[in-house]
Amino acid sequence: MLKTILAGLRARTARLVLSSIAIALGVAFVTGTLVLGDAVEAQSRDNFARSARNVDAAVHMTENTPDRENGIPADLVQKIRATRGVAGADAREYGSAALLGSDNKARNALVQPLPTTEKLRDFNLKDGKFPARADEAAIDVKTAQIAKLKVGDKLKLLDEENAEHSFTIVGTYQQGASSMSMSGSDHVVLSPEGLRTVIPKQRVYEIVAVAKDGVTQQQLVDDIKATIGANYDVQTGEQLTKATLEQVGDAAGEIRTVLLGFAAISLVVAGMVIYNTFTILVAQRTKELALLRCVGAERGQVFRSVLAEALFMGLVASILGILGGLGVSAGLQAVIGSFGGLTGEDAPIRLPISWVTIAAGFGVGVVVTVLSAVLPARRATKVAPVAALRSQPDSHDDVARTGKVRIIVATLIILIGGAAGYFGLQQEKEEPAMFITGGATMVLLLAVLLLGPLYVPLVNRLFGKALRGVPAKLASANAGRNPKRTAATTAALMIGVTIVAMVTVVAGSGRETMNQKVDERFPADYEISSNVYSQPLSQKFTDEIAKVRNVAQVAPELAASLESPQVRYGAYVSGYPADAIGSVVRAETTNGPLRPLKDDEIAMREKEAKEAGLSVGSSLKLGDKDFKVVALIKDNTYGTGIVTLPALQGLLEEAPKGYGKLLVKLAPGTDITVARADLERVIATSPVAVLNSAAETKAELNSQIDQILMFIWALVGLALIIALFGIANTLTLSVLERTRESALLRALGLTRGQLRQMLVVESILMALIGAVVGVVLGAGFGWLLVEAISNSEFQISYSIPFGQIGIMLGLAVVAAVIAAALPARRAARNSVVAGMAEA
Repeated sequence: MLKTILAGLRARTARLVLSSIAIALGVAFVTGTLVLGDAVEAQSRDNFARSARNVDAAVHMTENTPDRENGIPADLVQKIRATRGVAGADAREYGSAALLGSDNKARNALVQPLPTTEKLRDFNLKDGKFPARADEAAIDVKTAQIAKLKVGDKLKLLDEENAEHSFTIVGTYQQGASSMSMSGSDHVVLSPEGLRTVIPKQRVYEIVAVAKDGVTQQQLVDDIKATIGANYDVQTGEQLTKATLEQVGDAAGEIRTVLLGFAAISLVVAGMVIYNTFTILVAQRTKELALLRCVGAERGQVFRSVLAEALFMGLVASILGILGGLGVSAGLQAVIGSFGGLTGEDAPIRLPISWVTIAAGFGVGVVVTVLSAVLPARRATKVAPVAALRSQPDSHDDVARTGKVRIIVATLIILIGGAAGYFGLQQEKEEPAMFITGGATMVLLLAVLLLGPLYVPLVNRLFGKALRGVPAKLASANAGRNPKRTAATTAALMIGVTIVAMVTVVAGSGRETMNQKVDERFPADYEISSNVYSQPLSQKFTDEIAKVRNVAQVAPELAASLESPQVRYGAYVSGYPADAIGSVVRAETTNGPLRPLKDDEIAMREKEAKEAGLSVGSSLKLGDKDFKVVALIKDNTYGTGIVTLPALQGLLEEAPKGYGKLLVKLAPGTDITVARADLERVIATSPVAVLNSAAETKAELNSQIDQILMFIWALVGLALIIALFGIANTLTLSVLERTRESALLRALGLTRGQLRQMLVVESILMALIGAVVGVVLGAGFGWLLVEAISNSEFQISYSIPFGQIGIMLGLAVVAAVIAAALPARRAARNSVVAGMAEA
């Protein structure tokens, strides 16, 4: 029997190649994801651990630390330096300043002092040197790229009073991963003396120390504790490293979990391709298997022979998949790096291969392949020996649509999925609603897969009515002659398209909703904001904007946190001029459009009002003043609520230095292009002011959504590629199965071109069946998710991005034509005489 299996493998090598490629791609995704996870974790460990390297003891604040708001007292550093066993100690602090780039526009920059102890520097010098004098500075490599600065250039920083300080850039450095480095701001290192010129007030968040030779970390910690008392938390370097790396494990694990979810989709699709392949092979080998039974082969031997072929194919595919996984990992690392992910833009591509990855690759590849072949192998054991005496291309089981048991099981699954979907829609919180509803969609997708042999012929006939010509009609007949096979072939593509369409619909709905919110939020023509949060727009600048030609109204915005006994965690209130509320400032309320407010009135956020037990007519205490709630706002754009600007200014202990943003309304009939040019001339006088409009804000939001969407399309795209391999494999095997039939058609007058056209149209039909059903399911599942995520406070508008869906269908057709190219060429090249002579 072993010789028979080996001979069969040699005879059917070409038939198994496409299936092997499909499973190899699935294995490549799994192993690539595991390699990526290990690489991200290793790189993140290096990055995060950089802040803890050479540290033998670290001091942090606790709940008992006095005056926590001002950080650790600076004089504590001197006490620790004087402690027995301490070789060196430094305070870690940073402050915010405005950095002027080459375009003379300011951006947020986090500035920190250079540690005096070289071992305690948590960044690596890249070029030049570190600052040694008060007028020298070093910048991180990312800041150098963004601000277009280099060693030798002048660096300009603005302090809180907008005074300009100039430094010479003497070096660049690569920093590790930390809350500071991943804040999104520019980063600058100055000498301790230079830092005080820009940020006079010192705020220390951590003190790190290195031990003298012969002093253990625990001894150093005990000595420091004895020196500074019990109001601070003192960790050993090992404890600091462990606590820091715990953050990494969670982040790397989340990335790996998401990617493994997409890898699972690819494996399910690959499993369907394998199942379909072996189903066709068993059907084609009816006479061969029957002859084996005639010469004495037992059912178990036939079963094991089919599984042996699957095992061999799985092993070969796993080897190819593991090697391909290295390329997948390298590609994903490059993509994540371009998004500024955990690995960092300048991080090297790592390809760590562990025994776990290799074992997972072989395990997944072999197990999926063998399990996918079990049902076809079981069907092979049912071939009767008498079948060797007759020619029967399709058995009744193959051609039959589906059985009653399958329909009953599918109905039960639909009921379970429907109940889960209804339960998910009833959830108030977004996360449980999304996960429960998402799970329900996958359950419903399983039911649709089981019912495939029922609806596939109907969809095929629907498309077939639009076809013209003999080759196209024959293609439609071929696609519908074996419902189970066609359903299994199209199911693989349908799964991928369903996932892509669902994500696209949810993203499109989110995009449409955000655009609507921006339009509602921007009744003004322009918005001027400060891109440095510590540098607000001054009253003088506001007055200059108001004098610009064709500017009808300027509404400054002021936001502040206030104490309120009725609002948990305090209130965050937005203030505007009274005449701007309801006109330039709009918000949807429970009782209609927002109207102008008085100085003792507030339009409060509905959610926080309910939590505080307040309603329209109630009184809310902010600071030392009572405000009457006159409206409830549905969204959270304005924090706790809206009050008039004079009322908010009266609640602040210190007069505000300026405003976070200005809303600008133009006079009716103004040429917006001319008005923008006038505004930009005034804005050029301020280093921190940035001009925005609703169109620009929407473009930025849409760009971010498109980036995420393209990344997801790329991940699910592998499943779609595997599914198209399945179509090509089915057509290839079908050509072999229909050799005699194709020859007969040629003999009856069908040309080679018409035969090729028939197979291409058949491929397009199968692709369209899978893609169209997938789009319909994706749109429906997308609606469920949109409804689940929506709530009374934030309602997402359901929207189908027809343009992107159309592109997807177009790509499916093009890919189907490509998939049919080789099978069509092979069918056209077959000899008519040889085909007619085939038994």
